[in-house]
Amino acid sequence: MTRILKVVALVLGLLCLAAAGQVLARLRDPDFDHLKHQRLFPQCQSCHVGAVTPGFAIYPTAESCTACHDGQIEKKVAWEPRSAPLATNLKFSHGQHATEVVARAGRDSTVQCISCHTRNNAPRMEVQHAVVRQCLDCHGQSQSHLALADSACSTCHLTLAEATTLPVERVAAFPVPESHRQPEFVLKGHGRMANAGGSRSPVPSSCATCHARDFCTECHVDALEQRAIQALAVDARSLAHPAKLAAPPSHDRHDFIVRHGADAKQDAMTCRTCHTRESCTACHAVEPRAATALARAGVGRGAGAQIVRKRPATHVADFKENHKSLATASPRTCTACHTRTECLDCHRPNAASVGGYHPAGFLTRHPAAAYAREASCADCHSTTGFCAACHQQSGLVAERTLRPGFHDAKKFFLIGHGQAARQSLETCVGCHTERDCLTCHSAQGGRRFNPHGPGFDADRLKRKNPEMCTACHGVAIP
Repeated sequence: MTRILKVVALVLGLLCLAAAGQVLARLRDPDFDHLKHQRLFPQCQSCHVGAVTPGFAIYPTAESCTACHDGQIEKKVAWEPRSAPLATNLKFSHGQHATEVVARAGRDSTVQCISCHTRNNAPRMEVQHAVVRQCLDCHGQSQSHLALADSACSTCHLTLAEATTLPVERVAAFPVPESHRQPEFVLKGHGRMANAGGSRSPVPSSCATCHARDFCTECHVDALEQRAIQALAVDARSLAHPAKLAAPPSHDRHDFIVRHGADAKQDAMTCRTCHTRESCTACHAVEPRAATALARAGVGRGAGAQIVRKRPATHVADFKENHKSLATASPRTCTACHTRTECLDCHRPNAASVGGYHPAGFLTRHPAAAYAREASCADCHSTTGFCAACHQQSGLVAERTLRPGFHDAKKFFLIGHGQAARQSLETCVGCHTERDCLTCHSAQGGRRFNPHGPGFDADRLKRKNPEMCTACHGVAIP
Protein backbone atom coordinates (compact mmCIF):
# COMPACT_ATOMS: atom_id res chain seq x y z
CA MET A 1 0.00 0.00 0.00
CA THR A 2 2.84 2.36 0.84
CA ARG A 3 4.47 1.67 -2.56
CA ILE A 4 1.23 2.57 -4.39
CA LEU A 5 0.96 5.87 -2.48
CA LYS A 6 4.54 6.73 -3.42
CA VAL A 7 3.85 6.08 -7.12
CA VAL A 8 0.67 8.23 -7.00
CA ALA A 9 2.56 11.02 -5.22
CA LEU A 10 5.31 10.90 -7.85
CA VAL A 11 2.81 11.09 -10.73
CA LEU A 12 1.00 14.03 -9.10
CA GLY A 13 4.31 15.78 -8.55
CA LEU A 14 5.26 15.41 -12.20
CA LEU A 15 1.87 16.72 -13.30
CA CYS A 16 2.27 19.75 -11.02
CA LEU A 17 5.72 20.46 -12.44
CA ALA A 18 4.40 20.22 -15.98
CA ALA A 19 1.53 22.57 -15.17
CA ALA A 20 3.90 25.00 -13.48
CA GLY A 21 6.15 24.90 -16.54
CA GLN A 22 3.22 25.71 -18.82
CA VAL A 23 2.21 28.64 -16.58
CA LEU A 24 5.79 29.95 -16.48
CA ALA A 25 6.08 29.63 -20.25
CA ARG A 26 2.78 31.49 -20.65
CA LEU A 27 3.92 34.24 -18.29
CA ARG A 28 7.14 34.64 -20.22
CA ASP A 29 5.38 34.63 -23.58
CA PRO A 30 6.30 37.92 -25.27
CA ASP A 31 2.81 38.23 -26.79
CA PHE A 32 0.63 40.29 -24.49
CA ASP A 33 -3.01 39.21 -24.08
CA HIS A 34 -4.66 42.51 -25.02
CA LEU A 35 -8.19 41.11 -25.08
CA LYS A 36 -7.87 39.89 -21.49
CA HIS A 37 -6.92 43.42 -20.35
CA GLN A 38 -9.50 45.34 -22.38
CA ARG A 39 -11.39 46.60 -19.28
CA LEU A 40 -8.24 47.93 -17.64
CA PHE A 41 -7.03 50.11 -20.51
CA PRO A 42 -9.64 52.24 -22.24
CA GLN A 43 -6.93 53.76 -24.44
CA CYS A 44 -3.95 52.22 -26.21
CA GLN A 45 -1.88 55.26 -25.31
CA SER A 46 -2.06 54.29 -21.63
CA CYS A 47 0.75 51.78 -22.27
CA HIS A 48 2.03 52.75 -25.71
CA VAL A 49 2.86 56.40 -25.18
CA GLY A 50 5.41 56.47 -28.00
CA ALA A 51 2.71 55.60 -30.56
CA VAL A 52 1.32 59.14 -30.37
CA THR A 53 4.06 61.16 -28.69
CA PRO A 54 7.45 61.25 -30.44
CA GLY A 55 10.41 60.60 -28.20
CA PHE A 56 8.66 58.21 -25.80
CA ALA A 57 8.96 54.42 -25.73
CA ILE A 58 6.47 52.27 -27.63
CA TYR A 59 6.38 49.53 -25.00
CA PRO A 60 5.58 50.00 -21.28
CA THR A 61 8.25 49.36 -18.69
CA ALA A 62 8.31 46.23 -16.54
CA GLU A 63 7.67 48.41 -13.45
CA SER A 64 4.34 49.61 -14.85
CA CYS A 65 3.08 46.03 -14.85
CA THR A 66 4.05 45.43 -11.21
CA ALA A 67 1.51 48.06 -10.14
CA CYS A 68 -1.03 45.23 -10.40
CA HIS A 69 1.13 42.15 -10.71
CA ASP A 70 2.79 42.55 -7.31
CA GLY A 71 2.08 39.03 -6.06
CA GLN A 72 -0.83 40.17 -3.83
CA ILE A 73 -3.32 41.88 -6.12
CA GLU A 74 -2.31 39.77 -9.11
CA LYS A 75 0.34 37.12 -9.55
CA LYS A 76 3.76 38.25 -10.63
CA VAL A 77 4.73 38.08 -14.29
CA ALA A 78 8.13 37.92 -15.94
CA TRP A 79 7.68 40.49 -18.72
CA GLU A 80 10.33 42.74 -20.18
CA PRO A 81 9.89 45.34 -22.94
CA ARG A 82 11.57 44.72 -26.27
CA SER A 83 15.15 45.95 -26.29
CA ALA A 84 16.45 44.58 -29.58
CA PRO A 85 15.55 46.35 -32.86
CA LEU A 86 12.41 45.09 -34.55
CA ALA A 87 13.16 42.67 -37.41
CA THR A 88 11.39 44.52 -40.18
CA ASN A 89 11.95 46.43 -43.39
CA LEU A 90 9.06 48.83 -42.79
CA LYS A 91 9.89 52.49 -43.08
CA PHE A 92 7.44 53.55 -40.36
CA SER A 93 7.44 55.62 -37.20
CA HIS A 94 4.36 55.69 -35.01
CA GLY A 95 5.21 59.12 -33.65
CA GLN A 96 5.82 60.64 -37.08
CA HIS A 97 2.68 59.02 -38.47
CA ALA A 98 0.60 60.42 -35.63
CA THR A 99 2.06 63.91 -36.17
CA GLU A 100 1.31 63.80 -39.91
CA VAL A 101 -2.25 62.57 -39.31
CA VAL A 102 -2.94 65.42 -36.92
CA ALA A 103 -1.34 67.94 -39.27
CA ARG A 104 -3.55 66.84 -42.15
CA ALA A 105 -6.86 66.07 -40.46
CA GLY A 106 -6.70 67.94 -37.14
CA ARG A 107 -7.28 66.62 -33.65
CA ASP A 108 -10.66 65.17 -34.59
CA SER A 109 -9.10 62.64 -36.97
CA THR A 110 -10.83 59.27 -37.05
CA VAL A 111 -7.49 57.48 -37.50
CA GLN A 112 -6.83 55.60 -34.29
CA CYS A 113 -4.62 52.68 -33.27
CA ILE A 114 -7.42 50.22 -34.02
CA SER A 115 -7.60 51.56 -37.57
CA CYS A 116 -4.44 49.60 -38.35
CA HIS A 117 -4.10 47.01 -35.58
CA THR A 118 -7.63 45.58 -35.43
CA ARG A 119 -9.61 44.05 -38.26
CA ASN A 120 -12.94 45.58 -39.19
CA ASN A 121 -15.80 44.59 -36.83
CA ALA A 122 -13.36 42.84 -34.48
CA PRO A 123 -13.36 43.61 -30.70
CA ARG A 124 -11.39 46.72 -29.81
CA MET A 125 -8.54 44.94 -28.06
CA GLU A 126 -8.22 41.99 -30.42
CA VAL A 127 -4.88 43.42 -31.48
CA GLN A 128 -2.56 42.12 -34.17
CA HIS A 129 0.22 43.43 -36.40
CA ALA A 130 -0.81 46.11 -38.87
CA VAL A 131 -3.59 45.00 -41.24
CA VAL A 132 -2.07 45.86 -44.62
CA ARG A 133 -5.37 46.03 -46.46
CA GLN A 134 -6.73 48.67 -44.07
CA CYS A 135 -3.53 50.72 -44.38
CA LEU A 136 -3.85 50.68 -48.17
CA ASP A 137 -7.53 51.65 -48.02
CA CYS A 138 -6.69 54.60 -45.79
CA HIS A 139 -4.08 55.76 -48.29
CA GLY A 140 -6.45 55.42 -51.24
CA GLN A 141 -4.84 52.35 -52.80
CA SER A 142 -7.47 50.00 -54.21
CA GLN A 143 -5.05 47.40 -55.60
CA SER A 144 -3.71 44.48 -53.63
CA HIS A 145 -0.42 44.89 -51.80
CA LEU A 146 1.75 43.07 -54.36
CA ALA A 147 -0.06 44.60 -57.36
CA LEU A 148 0.78 48.19 -56.45
CA ALA A 149 3.01 50.28 -58.67
CA ASP A 150 6.69 49.51 -58.19
CA SER A 151 7.39 53.11 -57.29
CA ALA A 152 5.19 52.71 -54.19
CA CYS A 153 7.56 50.28 -52.46
CA SER A 154 9.82 52.98 -51.05
CA THR A 155 6.85 54.71 -49.42
CA CYS A 156 6.60 52.01 -46.78
CA HIS A 157 9.74 49.86 -47.11
CA LEU A 158 13.46 50.26 -46.57
CA THR A 159 15.90 48.84 -49.06
CA LEU A 160 17.23 45.38 -48.26
CA ALA A 161 20.67 46.80 -47.42
CA GLU A 162 19.08 49.27 -44.98
CA ALA A 163 16.91 46.64 -43.28
CA THR A 164 19.86 45.19 -41.39
CA THR A 165 17.74 43.50 -38.70
CA LEU A 166 15.98 41.14 -41.12
CA PRO A 167 17.29 37.57 -40.84
CA VAL A 168 17.93 35.66 -44.05
CA GLU A 169 14.92 33.42 -43.35
CA ARG A 170 12.61 36.42 -43.51
CA VAL A 171 14.23 37.59 -46.72
CA ALA A 172 13.72 34.17 -48.27
CA ALA A 173 10.02 34.33 -47.36
CA PHE A 174 9.41 37.62 -49.23
CA PRO A 175 6.29 37.24 -51.40
CA VAL A 176 6.69 37.44 -55.18
CA PRO A 177 5.04 40.53 -56.77
CA GLU A 178 2.47 39.93 -59.47
CA SER A 179 4.61 41.69 -62.08
CA HIS A 180 7.30 39.04 -61.57
CA ARG A 181 4.89 36.26 -62.52
CA GLN A 182 4.43 37.48 -66.10
CA PRO A 183 5.88 35.11 -68.77
CA GLU A 184 8.16 37.76 -70.30
CA PHE A 185 9.37 39.22 -67.00
CA VAL A 186 12.73 37.42 -66.82
CA LEU A 187 13.72 37.95 -70.45
CA LYS A 188 12.44 41.48 -71.00
CA GLY A 189 10.37 42.90 -68.15
CA HIS A 190 12.93 42.97 -65.36
CA GLY A 191 15.52 44.71 -67.51
CA ARG A 192 13.17 47.54 -68.45
CA MET A 193 12.06 47.86 -64.85
CA ALA A 194 15.62 47.92 -63.47
CA ASN A 195 16.68 50.62 -65.94
CA ALA A 196 13.65 52.81 -65.32
CA GLY A 197 15.45 54.84 -62.65
CA GLY A 198 16.31 58.47 -63.29
CA SER A 199 19.55 60.38 -62.90
CA ARG A 200 19.10 60.69 -59.14
CA SER A 201 18.12 57.07 -58.63
CA PRO A 202 19.97 54.73 -61.04
CA VAL A 203 17.97 51.76 -59.79
CA PRO A 204 14.24 51.83 -58.87
CA SER A 205 13.48 51.48 -55.17
CA SER A 206 11.21 48.56 -55.97
CA CYS A 207 14.27 46.49 -56.97
CA ALA A 208 16.38 47.57 -53.99
CA THR A 209 13.59 46.63 -51.56
CA CYS A 210 14.15 42.91 -52.11
CA HIS A 211 17.39 42.64 -54.08
CA ALA A 212 21.07 43.49 -53.81
CA ARG A 213 23.98 43.33 -56.25
CA ASP A 214 24.80 39.76 -55.22
CA PHE A 215 21.48 38.56 -56.62
CA CYS A 216 22.06 40.15 -60.05
CA THR A 217 25.57 38.78 -60.43
CA GLU A 218 24.19 35.26 -60.14
CA CYS A 219 23.22 35.61 -63.82
CA HIS A 220 24.66 38.82 -65.24
CA VAL A 221 28.11 38.51 -66.77
CA ASP A 222 27.93 42.21 -67.66
CA ALA A 223 27.18 43.26 -64.08
CA LEU A 224 30.15 45.64 -64.00
CA GLU A 225 28.83 47.48 -67.07
CA GLN A 226 25.22 47.68 -65.89
CA ARG A 227 24.57 51.01 -64.17
CA ALA A 228 21.47 49.75 -62.37
CA ILE A 229 23.30 46.72 -60.91
CA GLN A 230 26.23 48.78 -59.70
CA ALA A 231 23.80 51.16 -57.98
CA LEU A 232 22.61 48.32 -55.73
CA ALA A 233 24.38 47.70 -52.44
CA VAL A 234 26.18 44.44 -51.72
CA ASP A 235 24.18 42.16 -49.43
CA ALA A 236 24.58 38.38 -49.35
CA ARG A 237 21.07 37.95 -47.92
CA SER A 238 19.67 38.62 -51.40
CA LEU A 239 20.98 35.20 -52.43
CA ALA A 240 18.10 33.75 -50.40
CA HIS A 241 16.05 34.32 -53.56
CA PRO A 242 17.18 31.55 -55.92
CA ALA A 243 18.15 32.80 -59.39
CA LYS A 244 18.60 30.39 -62.28
CA LEU A 245 20.03 31.41 -65.62
CA ALA A 246 17.71 30.10 -68.34
CA ALA A 247 18.36 30.04 -72.08
CA PRO A 248 16.11 32.33 -74.16
CA PRO A 249 13.62 30.77 -76.62
CA SER A 250 15.88 31.64 -79.57
CA HIS A 251 18.36 29.04 -78.30
CA ASP A 252 15.76 26.30 -78.70
CA ARG A 253 15.68 26.57 -82.50
CA HIS A 254 16.83 23.43 -84.25
CA ASP A 255 19.37 25.40 -86.27
CA PHE A 256 20.60 27.65 -83.48
CA ILE A 257 24.10 26.13 -83.32
CA VAL A 258 24.54 26.62 -87.07
CA ARG A 259 23.18 30.18 -87.09
CA HIS A 260 24.44 31.53 -83.78
CA GLY A 261 27.67 32.76 -85.36
CA ALA A 262 25.82 35.04 -87.78
CA ASP A 263 23.58 36.28 -84.97
CA ALA A 264 26.58 37.06 -82.79
CA LYS A 265 28.32 38.99 -85.58
CA GLN A 266 25.18 41.02 -86.19
CA ASP A 267 24.58 41.98 -82.56
CA ALA A 268 27.06 40.54 -80.07
CA MET A 269 25.81 42.92 -77.36
CA THR A 270 22.75 40.72 -76.84
CA CYS A 271 25.07 37.84 -75.92
CA ARG A 272 27.11 39.68 -73.28
CA THR A 273 24.43 39.41 -70.57
CA CYS A 274 24.89 35.66 -70.22
CA HIS A 275 28.13 34.82 -72.01
CA THR A 276 31.80 35.48 -71.38
CA ARG A 277 34.61 35.04 -73.89
CA GLU A 278 35.19 31.68 -72.28
CA SER A 279 31.77 30.65 -73.63
CA CYS A 280 33.16 30.98 -77.16
CA THR A 281 36.50 29.30 -76.53
CA ALA A 282 34.74 26.34 -74.94
CA CYS A 283 34.02 25.25 -78.53
CA HIS A 284 35.97 27.53 -80.86
CA ALA A 285 39.63 26.63 -81.30
CA VAL A 286 40.41 30.28 -82.03
CA GLU A 287 38.59 33.13 -80.32
CA PRO A 288 36.12 34.51 -82.91
CA ARG A 289 35.99 38.21 -83.67
CA ALA A 290 32.49 38.55 -82.18
CA ALA A 291 33.91 37.43 -78.81
CA THR A 292 35.76 40.75 -78.43
CA ALA A 293 32.43 42.35 -77.50
CA LEU A 294 32.14 39.98 -74.53
CA ALA A 295 33.80 40.36 -71.15
CA ARG A 296 36.20 37.85 -69.70
CA ALA A 297 35.14 35.98 -66.58
CA GLY A 298 36.32 37.58 -63.37
CA VAL A 299 35.49 39.01 -59.96
CA GLY A 300 32.22 40.94 -59.83
CA ARG A 301 30.73 39.09 -62.78
CA GLY A 302 28.38 36.16 -62.91
CA ALA A 303 29.65 32.78 -64.06
CA GLY A 304 27.31 33.04 -67.01
CA ALA A 305 26.21 30.23 -69.29
CA GLN A 306 28.30 27.09 -68.93
CA ILE A 307 28.88 25.76 -72.43
CA VAL A 308 29.36 22.08 -73.19
CA ARG A 309 30.88 21.29 -76.57
CA LYS A 310 28.70 18.91 -78.57
CA ARG A 311 29.28 16.95 -81.74
CA PRO A 312 27.73 18.71 -84.78
CA ALA A 313 24.88 16.99 -86.59
CA THR A 314 27.05 16.61 -89.70
CA HIS A 315 29.55 14.43 -87.83
CA VAL A 316 27.74 11.12 -88.32
CA ALA A 317 29.27 7.67 -87.84
CA ASP A 318 31.17 7.62 -91.17
CA PHE A 319 32.14 11.30 -91.09
CA LYS A 320 35.85 10.49 -90.73
CA GLU A 321 35.88 8.74 -94.09
CA ASN A 322 33.82 11.42 -95.84
CA HIS A 323 34.96 14.67 -94.24
CA LYS A 324 37.27 15.62 -97.12
CA SER A 325 34.54 17.05 -99.36
CA LEU A 326 33.12 19.22 -96.57
CA ALA A 327 36.57 20.37 -95.47
CA THR A 328 37.49 21.27 -99.06
CA ALA A 329 34.25 23.12 -99.78
CA SER A 330 34.11 25.07 -96.52
CA PRO A 331 37.38 24.94 -94.56
CA ARG A 332 36.41 27.88 -92.35
CA THR A 333 33.63 25.75 -90.92
CA CYS A 334 36.24 23.29 -89.68
CA THR A 335 38.60 25.88 -88.26
CA ALA A 336 35.90 27.08 -85.88
CA CYS A 337 36.50 23.99 -83.73
CA HIS A 338 39.65 22.33 -85.07
CA THR A 339 43.28 23.38 -85.19
CA ARG A 340 45.87 22.53 -87.81
CA THR A 341 47.63 20.11 -85.47
CA GLU A 342 44.50 17.95 -85.32
CA CYS A 343 44.65 17.55 -89.08
CA LEU A 344 48.35 16.75 -89.01
CA ASP A 345 47.83 14.02 -86.43
CA CYS A 346 46.28 11.94 -89.21
CA HIS A 347 47.48 13.50 -92.44
CA ARG A 348 51.17 13.79 -91.52
CA PRO A 349 51.92 11.69 -88.47
CA ASN A 350 55.53 11.39 -89.73
CA ALA A 351 56.88 13.80 -92.34
CA ALA A 352 59.41 11.23 -93.55
CA SER A 353 56.93 8.39 -93.98
CA VAL A 354 55.24 7.42 -97.22
CA GLY A 355 51.54 8.07 -97.61
CA GLY A 356 51.38 11.42 -95.90
CA TYR A 357 49.32 14.40 -96.96
CA HIS A 358 50.92 14.79 -100.41
CA PRO A 359 50.52 12.16 -103.14
CA ALA A 360 53.44 10.08 -104.41
CA GLY A 361 55.92 12.01 -106.54
CA PHE A 362 54.73 15.37 -105.25
CA LEU A 363 58.27 16.54 -104.55
CA THR A 364 59.05 16.79 -108.28
CA ARG A 365 56.13 19.10 -108.97
CA HIS A 366 55.87 21.00 -105.70
CA PRO A 367 57.33 24.26 -107.13
CA ALA A 368 54.47 24.55 -109.62
CA ALA A 369 51.92 23.55 -106.96
CA ALA A 370 53.27 26.16 -104.55
CA TYR A 371 53.36 28.86 -107.22
CA ALA A 372 49.79 28.03 -108.34
CA ARG A 373 48.63 27.94 -104.71
CA GLU A 374 47.06 24.52 -105.01
CA ALA A 375 47.40 24.41 -101.23
CA SER A 376 48.68 26.74 -98.57
CA CYS A 377 52.20 25.50 -97.88
CA ALA A 378 52.57 27.72 -94.83
CA ASP A 379 49.73 25.86 -93.09
CA CYS A 380 52.09 22.96 -92.49
CA HIS A 381 55.57 24.15 -93.41
CA SER A 382 57.78 26.93 -92.16
CA THR A 383 58.95 28.66 -95.34
CA THR A 384 61.98 30.19 -93.63
CA GLY A 385 62.96 26.92 -92.00
CA PHE A 386 61.65 23.83 -93.73
CA CYS A 387 61.82 25.12 -97.32
CA ALA A 388 65.07 27.05 -97.01
CA ALA A 389 66.87 24.14 -95.33
CA CYS A 390 65.94 21.75 -98.16
CA HIS A 391 66.90 24.21 -100.88
CA GLN A 392 70.25 24.92 -99.29
CA GLN A 393 71.03 21.21 -99.02
CA SER A 394 70.18 20.85 -102.70
CA GLY A 395 72.39 23.78 -103.68
CA LEU A 396 69.47 25.83 -104.95
CA VAL A 397 70.60 29.12 -103.51
CA ALA A 398 71.86 32.35 -104.98
CA GLU A 399 75.62 32.90 -104.78
CA ARG A 400 75.18 36.62 -104.23
CA THR A 401 72.93 39.47 -105.24
CA LEU A 402 71.84 39.38 -108.90
CA ARG A 403 73.81 36.20 -109.53
CA PRO A 404 72.54 32.82 -110.79
CA GLY A 405 71.12 30.41 -108.26
CA PHE A 406 67.63 29.35 -107.34
CA HIS A 407 65.92 30.97 -110.33
CA ASP A 408 68.22 29.35 -112.93
CA ALA A 409 65.30 27.49 -114.50
CA LYS A 410 64.35 30.74 -116.20
CA LYS A 411 67.43 32.35 -117.72
CA PHE A 412 66.21 35.93 -117.60
CA PHE A 413 64.09 35.63 -114.49
CA LEU A 414 65.47 38.87 -113.09
CA ILE A 415 63.85 40.84 -115.88
CA GLY A 416 60.39 39.40 -115.17
CA HIS A 417 60.63 38.95 -111.43
CA GLY A 418 58.40 41.99 -110.78
CA GLN A 419 55.42 40.33 -112.43
CA ALA A 420 56.13 37.09 -110.57
CA ALA A 421 56.25 38.93 -107.27
CA ARG A 422 52.93 40.64 -107.97
CA GLN A 423 51.32 37.31 -108.86
CA SER A 424 52.63 35.31 -105.89
CA LEU A 425 54.44 37.39 -103.33
CA GLU A 426 53.98 34.59 -100.78
CA THR A 427 56.46 32.41 -102.69
CA CYS A 428 59.07 35.18 -102.62
CA VAL A 429 59.00 35.67 -98.87
CA GLY A 430 59.91 32.01 -98.44
CA CYS A 431 63.52 33.01 -99.16
CA HIS A 432 63.65 36.77 -99.34
CA THR A 433 63.21 39.48 -96.76
CA GLU A 434 62.26 43.09 -97.32
CA ARG A 435 65.84 44.33 -97.34
CA ASP A 436 66.58 42.13 -100.37
CA CYS A 437 64.13 44.19 -102.37
CA LEU A 438 65.40 47.48 -101.00
CA THR A 439 68.83 46.73 -102.46
CA CYS A 440 67.46 47.88 -105.78
CA HIS A 441 64.03 49.33 -105.09
CA SER A 442 64.46 52.27 -102.75
CA ALA A 443 63.84 55.98 -103.02
CA GLN A 444 66.56 56.61 -100.48
CA GLY A 445 69.50 54.55 -101.75
CA GLY A 446 70.63 51.50 -103.70
CA ARG A 447 69.99 51.34 -107.44
CA ARG A 448 66.85 53.48 -107.14
CA PHE A 449 64.64 51.34 -109.38
CA ASN A 450 61.10 52.68 -109.16
CA PRO A 451 58.92 49.91 -107.65
CA HIS A 452 55.71 51.59 -108.75
CA GLY A 453 54.32 50.37 -112.04
CA PRO A 454 52.30 52.38 -114.56
CA GLY A 455 48.99 53.75 -113.26
CA PHE A 456 50.12 53.51 -109.64
CA ASP A 457 47.72 55.34 -107.30
CA ALA A 458 49.82 56.48 -104.36
CA ASP A 459 46.94 58.14 -102.50
CA ARG A 460 44.84 55.00 -102.65
CA LEU A 461 47.63 52.82 -101.28
CA LYS A 462 48.39 55.33 -98.55
CA ARG A 463 44.75 55.29 -97.43
CA LYS A 464 44.57 51.51 -97.58
CA ASN A 465 47.89 50.56 -95.94
CA PRO A 466 50.28 53.42 -95.11
CA GLU A 467 52.67 51.01 -93.35
CA MET A 468 53.70 49.62 -96.74
CA CYS A 469 54.89 53.07 -97.79
CA THR A 470 57.17 53.41 -94.78
CA ALA A 471 59.25 50.41 -95.94
CA CYS A 472 60.95 52.63 -98.53
CA HIS A 473 60.01 56.17 -97.64
CA GLY A 474 60.24 56.03 -93.87
CA VAL A 475 57.95 58.28 -91.92
CA ALA A 476 58.29 61.06 -94.53
CA ILE A 477 55.72 59.66 -96.95
CA PRO A 478 55.49 62.02 -99.95
